[in-house]
Amino acid sequence: MHTMLADAMRTTDATYRESIEKLREALNAADAVIVGAGAGLSTAAGYAYGGERFHAHFADFEERFGIRDMYSGGFFPFPTRQEFWAFWSRMIWLNRYTDDPKPTYQKLRQLLEGRDYFVITTNVDHRFQAAGVEKERLFYTQGDYGLFQCSKPCCQETFDNEKAVRAMLEQQEGMRVPEGLLPICPHCGRPLVPNLRSDDTFVEDAGWHTAADRYHRFLREHRQGRVLYLELGVGYNTPVIIKYPFWRMTADNPEAVYACVNYGEAFCPEEIADRSVCLNADLDCVVGDLAEE
Repeated sequence: MHTMLADAMRTTDATYRESIEKLREALNAADAVIVGAGAGLSTAAGYAYGGERFHAHFADFEERFGIRDMYSGGFFPFPTRQEFWAFWSRMIWLNRYTDDPKPTYQKLRQLLEGRDYFVITTNVDHRFQAAGVEKERLFYTQGDYGLFQCSKPCCQETFDNEKAVRAMLEQQEGMRVPEGLLPICPHCGRPLVPNLRSDDTFVEDAGWHTAADRYHRFLREHRQGRVLYLELGVGYNTPVIIKYPFWRMTADNPEAVYACVNYGEAFCPEEIADRSVCLNADLDCVVGDLAEE
């Protein structure tokens, strides 16, 4: 697949309805479905990191620090840990522990129900499990907003954070959390940080490795046969995790079908174009339309 580059890609010219029907046929014919989900899926479900949703919850941070969205705020060099955790506790609670703005994930789970499937996702918001997807069918590669890890780290262990995040959210004042609420590692006393992959300090705990093993076993069991590689909202931040492997596995299996649904970025390599469905459309609409009989 050496020519799988930008100049060898194309969007399909089929109409939206024709593409939906083709994708539905591939889904119904598949012996196995491998879902690869990126940030676009959560955006379609209402988890916008900017705009009105950001202003409603972070107007004070925008005014004082000039932060324009939650994503850039996650990398902002706050002067103190109290301010760091005032921002992060809000962001974690809003994107991990609140109800979905739209039922996109629930509709997707219902669409997959009764099928042999597995989900790999770069999203860290826990939306699949919140929608009822069994953790045995899920590999969360980049971490989880709901977990802390040691900042060093001194161990390959993570810690549930719901209680701590709630306390920081409720007790913060003036964009600062009380000193006594700052999370520290129970083993070494260093600061705890969110368990998110940003550098080589990311902790891959026992649960991460178990999920990775399940995913790779599922791939081995379905190297051949009618497999649907269903890519949803995956961009180019980390294409080596989902997009490129899906292209390669589709090319290696003549019975496989590759589907890409991503608003503004739906395309496929020429080598697999005759076995691909590309939908440049809103994911919430696509999932809803696929569920229609």
